[in-house]
Amino acid sequence: MGVEGKDESKLEQGLHTKDAGHLRRDRRHQTSFSDLRPCHRCGVRVSHFQRLLVTLVGADWVFVVILGFIMAVISFVMDIFVTLFTDAHRWIYNVSDSHVFLQYFAWVAYSMILMCFAAGFVSIVSPQAAGSGIPEMKTTLRGVVLSEYLTFRTLVSKVISLIFVLGSELPVGKEGPFVHIGSMCAILLCKFMSLFSGIYKNEARNKEMLTVGCAVGIGCCFASPIGGVLFSMEITSRFFVAPNYWRGFLSAVFGSLIFRLLPVWHGEEETLTALYATKYRLDHPFDLQELPAFAAMGIVCGFGGAFFVFLYGKISLFVKKQKAMNSFLMKNVFLYSALVSVLISTLTFPPGFGQFMAGKLTQRESLISFFDNRTWSNNCIMADFDHDDHLAAWKHPQANVFIILTIFVLMKFWMSALSITLPIPCGSFVPIFVIGAGFGRLVGEGMATLFPEGINTDGHIYHIVPGAYAVVGAAALTAGVTHTLSTGVIMMELTGQIGHTLPILISVILANMVSQSLQPSIYDTVIRIKKLPYLPLLRWGRREKCNIHVEDFMERDVRYVSLNSTYRDINRILRSVNLKMLPVVKSEESMLLLGSVERAQLLALLKQRVQDQRGGLAPSLPCSYRVHFQTSTEESPSTSAHADSSKPLKPVLKKSAVDEEEITNPYDSGMSLKKLCCSRPDIDALQDYPEAEDDAILQEIEEWEEPQLDEQVNFNNCKIDPAPFQLVEGTSLHKTHTMFSVLNLDYAYVTSIGRLIGVVSLKELRKAIESYLPADGVRLRPILASFRDRGFRGAPIETAELHKLLDHQAS
Repeated sequence: MGVEGKDESKLEQGLHTKDAGHLRRDRRHQTSFSDLRPCHRCGVRVSHFQRLLVTLVGADWVFVVILGFIMAVISFVMDIFVTLFTDAHRWIYNVSDSHVFLQYFAWVAYSMILMCFAAGFVSIVSPQAAGSGIPEMKTTLRGVVLSEYLTFRTLVSKVISLIFVLGSELPVGKEGPFVHIGSMCAILLCKFMSLFSGIYKNEARNKEMLTVGCAVGIGCCFASPIGGVLFSMEITSRFFVAPNYWRGFLSAVFGSLIFRLLPVWHGEEETLTALYATKYRLDHPFDLQELPAFAAMGIVCGFGGAFFVFLYGKISLFVKKQKAMNSFLMKNVFLYSALVSVLISTLTFPPGFGQFMAGKLTQRESLISFFDNRTWSNNCIMADFDHDDHLAAWKHPQANVFIILTIFVLMKFWMSALSITLPIPCGSFVPIFVIGAGFGRLVGEGMATLFPEGINTDGHIYHIVPGAYAVVGAAALTAGVTHTLSTGVIMMELTGQIGHTLPILISVILANMVSQSLQPSIYDTVIRIKKLPYLPLLRWGRREKCNIHVEDFMERDVRYVSLNSTYRDINRILRSVNLKMLPVVKSEESMLLLGSVERAQLLALLKQRVQDQRGGLAPSLPCSYRVHFQTSTEESPSTSAHADSSKPLKPVLKKSAVDEEEITNPYDSGMSLKKLCCSRPDIDALQDYPEAEDDAILQEIEEWEEPQLDEQVNFNNCKIDPAPFQLVEGTSLHKTHTMFSVLNLDYAYVTSIGRLIGVVSLKELRKAIESYLPADGVRLRPILASFRDRGFRGAPIETAELHKLLDHQAS
């Protein structure tokens, strides 16, 4: 009992000691913030603030709000500079009114200088800034990385040169380039945000933010957030990720709000209004008898949009195919831009031919006049609008309004198609917008002439509003060129006109139906001309008739790796193809697909083999020979000191340096696996030594090398993807195209009952679409499809092969 009491007392003392230690530690940890030193308190505050900042910056809404603000400021500042350039152009033109030739020189030279500067700036700073940028964004969002298209240098080149292009009053727009600018701002902002939050280093995250940049680009140009988001969804990707919608919408709304608030703060406007506000009647905006006219406009605009795309393609291909002209123009980037600028400026010179097409009006002034709610003509005579400069430009004593509008539409049509082929930042949205508005105004004036007293409905007379036809025409023609439905939404937000929603949507849908059946969109045409790696779309209306399967166009000669492959086989495969991924099969007999392996993994296996086998021959060789072998492979200074000093070592050391370089990158230098695995010394250099004269030793080297090449590869340390994307042989062309589009695939393996029989990449799929569904709409019928229709492929054969395969696996 005494012993037990002592033990209990010791136990209690130990517990008290342990509790005291815990209490002391708790007191140290529970030290109040006031007990800390001032420097420690500052450090705690800084750490808390840093964590709060990282949490705040990492939020999606912060990123999209900052992006919207940046794009709004860029758009507003760009509009200010463009206005300054156009005002300077008008001032120089008015000052030179002493002589017509002096006015002509001032009118033409001013535009030519700005155009040449823009073309030269793009060519010197960043050639990737030329063009619209939307086709490149479609390709980038498809997963193909285009070099230098999303850099700060390209952003500076795009913004500065676009200001000069718009200031030259060439019939181009800024909406397409602004999609590119928004994407570049999104990527650069992601890089900046990555300093605070590591989530912006994720490639998938950056790709999502690219779609946000495309949406805010359109929203900040037209102050149309809803239409901008829908437009970006239609033009950038065929399948849109749902979570990106609210990001793009929030950024576009905030950017549009700031873009419209800045003119109010700058004193240019009194309050927030639509960019091209209209004053049409709201109680009865249109009569039902006008709907056929709106529908006919949509059909005509569909044909017009298809012809515009056709004309642009012909001009681009003509310049590109003329080798002498192309090489001359590419070497002299100023010349092509200068010639086109002089031609267009000459035709729009106000005292000259420009008086028949309102040449002195800018594109914005032309749209304002087209959307005017008043009727311009009364029995083909222009009304007296001399007090309004915009409307007075459409009045000519020798031509009525119909001739003026017809000349305007026809001249601007080919001028715009020619202008967007220049190597400058330019968009086609606004010029097509203006042309469509002009055509709609022409139809509206015609309707006003046909019904001078208006349309009688239930005893009420409603006059024709030609401006409403201009709104419908602008939306329809733009939809026919871009193959989008969101142009109708953009038009409603742009004009603030929701009374004509039904006519706008009817004309837009009909224009899309007609143009899509005739030509691809303007952006897909640019992709084809530039040969960008983008998957073309299947023509709708022919999908159910398409009898093409993946086995008809797949690549049957597949390079693969089996579990029984040797190092010699790996060497041969890697040297014959330059693929990033290679399929792995069970054996050459069964061809069962087990997965896929990266090329880098196979290279790592070979390098590991070199490290494991290096020096493996040395213990069985004589001492003196071992010295030279290690010198040639390792360049070891400690062992080379034992070599014969009477003979120079320079040739051997020089050879060894080459070998080390080849081992670092064996397949770029084209060396064989025998050198890679064995690290064989320079035999010719060793012949001078007495120890290397023994033929038995040389024979031993050869006998040791060959088995290394024929050893089976060990894949235990190799990362193999067990589930690569696979297609069965009977997968249709339409389904294959859908899979590649939705999942952004680059390739897919084709299997039959688990056996590898082929591979399909973007190259084969693109060729299949272009060959089986050519531009003229004629679908060629492949031979295999005819056999398939006759029923030569039977299910019993496949069933028998399946049972045979299962029996083989069970055995």
